[in-house]
This record gives sequence, structure tokens and C-alpha cells, in this order.
Amino acid sequence: MSEPQLEVLSLDDCLALLRGQSVGRVAVLVNEFPVVLPVNYALAVTDGPVWVAFRTRPGNVIDRASMPAAFEIDGVDISAQQGWSVLVRGTLQHVNPDSALWQRFDPRPWIDDERDAWLAIEPFSITGRLLRSPQPRWAFHLGGYA
Repeated sequence: MSEPQLEVLSLDDCLALLRGQSVGRVAVLVNEFPVVLPVNYALAVTDGPVWVAFRTRPGNVIDRASMPAAFEIDGVDISAQQGWSVLVRGTLQHVNPDSALWQRFDPRPWIDDERDAWLAIEPFSITGRLLRSPQPRWAFHLGGYA
């Protein structure tokens, strides 16, 4: 492989990466402009869809945001010039304490300062990409002397 390769990740790979992380970025619209904020999250699996769930303070920017939302996680290896990302696009929902979804997750915030607004993104799309860098050439490889 002499050129970087961009690969599309399968849904199963995307879900595995989402399960393996706990911090991502949520993107919402506030007053018609995008806002991107870091959150810690949990992946909530139900009988139907998979949800990305997180907690925030009642009345803050995310809690007041409009319903369209996106969520992103990634991993980057700068020295190898490679990495991956997973993008979840969907609808932001307030989670009712009486719902079954509430019982399936507890995205424990790192800062527990009354983060009592429980939110979840119901995805309509989960996609991911993996960028693989070309293999380095060894000094004793003929191509290293070209």
C-alpha cells in the first residue's frame, strides 16, 4: 500500500467503537447556529434502536437545543497519520424518568453538579470511516533508495 486508504466502517464496527469510548462531542443547533460541545455518554441498547445517551444541567445549551443533533467520536494517531471517526446523526430526545430507556443507561457525568436533564439521540444514521496510512518503507527496501 503506497497511498493512504479511506475505508468505510460497518455498523457493527461503529457500534463497537461507540461502546469502547465514554467521551464524544454533541452538535446541536442553537438559535439557528451549530454548537459543538464535549460530553461523556453511554450507549443505550434497546429492543429497537441504539441510543446515544448523556446527562446535562437542566436549562443549559444542550437541554434547550433544537431536535436535530449529531454526535461524533474519533481516534487519531498523529505520528502514523491515521485514525477513525464515527458519526451519529439523529433526533435529540428528552428522556422521561418513567421510560424504560432511563433504566437501561446511566451516563455518569465526570462533573456531578446537578446534571439532571437526561437526553438521548435516536439515530437515523450511524456511519464511520477509518484512514489507514501507507506502510512505512524499511531502509533496506529497494524503494527506500529511489
